[in-house]
Amino acid sequence: MNKLTRRSFIGVGTAAAAIAVGQLGKTKAIAQQAPAIRVAQTDKVVNLYSARHYDTDTALYESFAAATGIRVNLIEAEADPLIERIKSEGSNSPADVLMTVDIGRLWRAEEEGLFAPTNSATLNRAIPANLRHPEGLWYGLSKRARVIMYDKSKVNPADLSTYENLADPKWANQVLVRSSTNIYNISLVASMIAAHGAQETEAWVRGLVANFARPPEGNDTGQIQACAAGVGSLAMANTYYLIRMAKSDDPAARDAAEKVNIFFPNQRDRGTHVNISGAGVLKTAPNQEAALRFIEHLASPESQQIFANSNNEYPVVSGVAIDPILEGYGSFKEDSVSAATIGQNSSEALRIMDRAGWK
Repeated sequence: MNKLTRRSFIGVGTAAAAIAVGQLGKTKAIAQQAPAIRVAQTDKVVNLYSARHYDTDTALYESFAAATGIRVNLIEAEADPLIERIKSEGSNSPADVLMTVDIGRLWRAEEEGLFAPTNSATLNRAIPANLRHPEGLWYGLSKRARVIMYDKSKVNPADLSTYENLADPKWANQVLVRSSTNIYNISLVASMIAAHGAQETEAWVRGLVANFARPPEGNDTGQIQACAAGVGSLAMANTYYLIRMAKSDDPAARDAAEKVNIFFPNQRDRGTHVNISGAGVLKTAPNQEAALRFIEHLASPESQQIFANSNNEYPVVSGVAIDPILEGYGSFKEDSVSAATIGQNSSEALRIMDRAGWK
């Protein structure tokens, strides 16, 4: 069941002044059933609908409130229910910004006509063109690398090379991955369509499915744990899941993280697939100016450092240091395909995965 959580963050004074940030309370309800509350237009509030479920993001909202005096009202739920809620609220929606954890969800919101075009010199300068919409409908704010993780006791990294190579029969019964409905996997396949076209991508997916160690189940953490436990020797997962396990208070999680390593695929050609977490200003936003200002704040060096340190993600802004543990796995060449292109290919990617038997 998708839950909805409300929180409000208030900054007093400017960034240089003392601040008082209070949590004004939480209520939970099913996202689709929560009543719409119209907020009067003002430059002192941003109503954020976010599918990012990380408590560490609180620092982002507090820093914005402290720097601008603009309050952040946070509504948290999964992306699809939030999109449906915005649609059902229509012109009465209080939402100013939608933030999601994957280009596929940004694309869906774009297709529904929810975003307003924006033109921000600040964002255009800070964020690479392939990580933002050409008309400013949405902007990537952090990056996630979807990599191959391998059992260090069973796999020689010299035998690894590309995503394409995972379909080689030599990896039969070795590949661990979550379901085809997972948006991270859909976006990976969508990037393969951009590189090879639909027909060749479908052949690759069929080969990959033939090498699954088990029917897809669980989340990225589950794939890493299964790899460490010997269920398979290779797992596809986002890097920040492994870093989270390495930092965990749970000895079992740290032990599992120690047993696997990261391999960045396709370093001799297009580069490793990178997805984004991003946000856009909604066309019905009652506070559009403040909303764009909020997104600009998330692209500031200060906020980018929070993304990097708090949730172990890669910043979209150059020159921002990444988490030290993540840095220890090395740098890599990124696939520079446009995130917009990945979004456009998402529907075809899911159809291919379904035909190929990726459950």
